[in-house]
Amino acid sequence: MKIYNTLTREKSEFKPLQPGKVSMYVCGMTVYDYCHLGHGRVFVAFDVIVRYLQAKGYEVNYIRNITDIDDKIIRRAQEANEDWQQLVQRFTDAMDEDFAALGIGKPNLEPKATEHIDQIIAMVQTLIDKGMAYAADNGDVYYVVEKFAGYGQLSGKVLDELRSGARVEVDEAKQNPLDFVLWKAAKPGEPAWDSPWGKGRPGWHIECSAMSTCCLGNTFDIHGGGPDLKFPHHENEIAQSEAATGEKYANVWMHAGALRINDEKMSKSLGNFFTIRDVLADFPAEVVRYFLLASHYRSPINYSLESLKEAGASLERFYHSLRGLTLPQAPESEFSSRFYAAMDDDFNTPEALAVLFDMVREINRNKAAQPDQAAQIAAEMKALGDVLGLLQQDPEAFFQQQTSDVDPQQVENLIAQRNAARKQRDFAKADEIRDQLQAMSVVLEDSREGTKWRVEK
Repeated sequence: MKIYNTLTREKSEFKPLQPGKVSMYVCGMTVYDYCHLGHGRVFVAFDVIVRYLQAKGYEVNYIRNITDIDDKIIRRAQEANEDWQQLVQRFTDAMDEDFAALGIGKPNLEPKATEHIDQIIAMVQTLIDKGMAYAADNGDVYYVVEKFAGYGQLSGKVLDELRSGARVEVDEAKQNPLDFVLWKAAKPGEPAWDSPWGKGRPGWHIECSAMSTCCLGNTFDIHGGGPDLKFPHHENEIAQSEAATGEKYANVWMHAGALRINDEKMSKSLGNFFTIRDVLADFPAEVVRYFLLASHYRSPINYSLESLKEAGASLERFYHSLRGLTLPQAPESEFSSRFYAAMDDDFNTPEALAVLFDMVREINRNKAAQPDQAAQIAAEMKALGDVLGLLQQDPEAFFQQQTSDVDPQQVENLIAQRNAARKQRDFAKADEIRDQLQAMSVVLEDSREGTKWRVEK
């Protein structure tokens, strides 16, 4: 299995530190607002990576943190006149709901920054003792960037270029404009914890270094996150972690691609984002998940209603092929070999989905003449779909998904009336009912087994 490593800028054979085990840390949410679809893109990607590693037989220790203290949290709580801890809990609950809806599994551990203050303080003190950090006159503690020889290795940034573009803000007490904060002195009315440097709270970067090493040890297999974290967050994590421990921090660095709106990055700062729950109000969760997996995890995705509709149409093809089949225990064939080969190549989900489409064609070709053969392929396809978190619904339930204005019982009643009219050869009445259902976006499919229906988005 080969994985693209952002640090080395190449794909290489994945060799975990311990055979059969994978230690993995992914930077999680700062919980001050609802998650947008760009977040969904990142965490669906890593959810599939975890699922696939487990399908390969690895025991995965997956850590995904929560940043529950931060300038944005404090500011949002002040604006809303809400206790910051209540705000954090409210948006943590919303995150859990959104992730569950998208089929994103829970990590093994979900550490919070405020639960690791002692470890954060200890790491900051270690950096001070090693001469890699200093306490400034204003109560902040800063990391000395120029003392870390490898700074810039992840992002490709060059210190001279960073230095020429940096500036010291008026109220900062940095010795060098490149230095970044490890511990922030508390302002009046802000949440704060005691430390050797006075009351304050951790800087953002040090939180992840302390939580990851606390949960996984000084060196672990995979560190992941969104595209915007490469610099400065992950660069700073490497610098402070390796300076503190004297050991390599993470062996493989993985970054998901950005979600774009009209070719601009989706972000709260640009105001061009859709929350996960906004999108799920208009599209079924599995359609959204499919849309996010139809591109390689490292590639940018351009958000559009057309793309989501195409994702829905693709899923319809899969579920159509599963209709009316009783599935045996899933066998493995050359389809499974091709699927695993695609995923072994840096988790290539578009190629893996192409294998599933080939299976759909085989199912449909065999359905009438060799139904047992079709059922075997369908069972294998469903098992492979599970690795991606797809195709696990009952086909009829999938087709009967509705926005909110289609009542399944009303549809069934109208179908019963139509069937009765057809029996009485009242075809005008039957056609009238079909037109009524079409006006409700309900599509009927008549067969010898009866009439099935689906909502056409």
